[in-house]
Amino acid sequence: MRLRDRPGPEPRGTGGTGGRGRRGRFGMNSLRAKLTLVNVALLALGVVAATAVSLMGMRHYLLENVDSELTSSRTAMRQSGLVLDDLRSLADLGSLDQISPEAIKANEELPAAESVFVAVDRDGEPVGIGPLPTTARQLALAEAVDDATELARHTSPQGLTLNGDSYRGVAARLADGSVVVMAASTETVQSSVAKALKLDLAFGALLLALLAVLTMIAAHQRLRPLEDMVETASAIADGDLKRRVPASRAAVMETEQLRLALNSMLQQVETAFVTRERSEAQLRQFVADASHELRTPLSAIRGYLQLYDRGMLDTPESRTRAWGRVHAETDRMSHLVAELLTLARLDQQPELRFRSVDLSRLVRDAADDLRAQEPDRPLTVSADGAILVQADEQQLRKVLANLLANVRTHTPADTPVRLGLDRCGDTVRLTVADDGPGLAPEDAARVFDRFFRSGRGAGSGLGMAIVQGVVAAHCGRVEVSTAPDEGLTVLVTLPRVPAPPRPAAPPHPLEPPWSAPRFPSGPLTPAATPAPPP
Repeated sequence: MRLRDRPGPEPRGTGGTGGRGRRGRFGMNSLRAKLTLVNVALLALGVVAATAVSLMGMRHYLLENVDSELTSSRTAMRQSGLVLDDLRSLADLGSLDQISPEAIKANEELPAAESVFVAVDRDGEPVGIGPLPTTARQLALAEAVDDATELARHTSPQGLTLNGDSYRGVAARLADGSVVVMAASTETVQSSVAKALKLDLAFGALLLALLAVLTMIAAHQRLRPLEDMVETASAIADGDLKRRVPASRAAVMETEQLRLALNSMLQQVETAFVTRERSEAQLRQFVADASHELRTPLSAIRGYLQLYDRGMLDTPESRTRAWGRVHAETDRMSHLVAELLTLARLDQQPELRFRSVDLSRLVRDAADDLRAQEPDRPLTVSADGAILVQADEQQLRKVLANLLANVRTHTPADTPVRLGLDRCGDTVRLTVADDGPGLAPEDAARVFDRFFRSGRGAGSGLGMAIVQGVVAAHCGRVEVSTAPDEGLTVLVTLPRVPAPPRPAAPPHPLEPPWSAPRFPSGPLTPAATPAPPP
């Protein structure tokens, strides 16, 4: 199939659907890459948010446990009724000032203790409680607490920093007014949160990688119908108009609707191109046939004129015969040109002068014309009563004239002809039938083609084409029924104009419409006779 007036396909890799488009499927500008990037980014945000929330909750929970233990110890210390002397006798330790600096320096290299206790007497002097290795932490705790009495007023543990380590601390006031400061390290909390963070990050990275792979696989499957559409469009651009987008099991509702719509459009495009090719072929054939038909009478006229110019028509009889043939060919050419003009106007959908036409009258007029032209031809007319159609009268007369001219041309002069007209619902059926030789099936299929003539026929071959064009312009249809040696019947169906409704008789001017009948069923009397209106 040739495609006319269509630009050629773009070079591969220069902007069309070639190599550049295929590389774009896997580049960062492809829909697949963008979908993967968006999904991974959204999941990454979700993982970060979930990790942050979970770590915050975990840290809060662990700190709550530390604070709960400190609060319990503070409550027990306050309810014990102990005084500083009791603590000294229990611990058997003196003031922290008695500890040598070398011991304190050595103890600073030890790891942080889980908990530290330090007591402050009423004079503000710190007193250590516990084994020696924690004495350095106790001193640091005493230094970290600026005002132990102020710390004792707080009911909840407070954050403290001892030599760079994080602690939670509370203070309990004893019965003698001294204060015991208790602190617990949060190193375990920080290490647990750090381990959980590493696990969450590792799990999140694995999840993101898995999601990226799954997204690419799913995008490849879901975008396969779109890739099929691109390949189909490329094939059609290269001239394969029969190519269609194949169905895909991975298609979703939207892509399936797009595929069906695209295939429907491609079917219409193919039909349009086929119709165009057929129309161009018919136009070429029409021009060739018209040229041939016009060349025949022109050649005859030119031949007789050449005979006359050369003096070869030397007798009156030859000149009369030659001029008669010239006039005949001129009439034939005029008739052919008129029919060609009629077909051209029908192709352009001319504005017909529609009005109510009595088709019965036109049938009777056509029958009278046939009787005048062929008085010996048997003719039967069945068109009684007025049958109205909305039509152009001159065009319908042309239809009848062409149908009867076709009968005269292709049947002997003694062949019976029947003209029938009847109503069928909302339509009118016009029948023109003859008992002539009929047509073969292959000829009947081409009877409405322009310039078609059967082997026995003469004429221009445009009459039946004009009939079909006029009937189609009147929203009707024409059919042919024929067989060899069984005659030919042409059935023309046209829309019928419905009869106007009969108006109801108006009521008497002196009577309301609901009154009894004005004329009783019995004999009239003077009293029963209505008086004339004033």
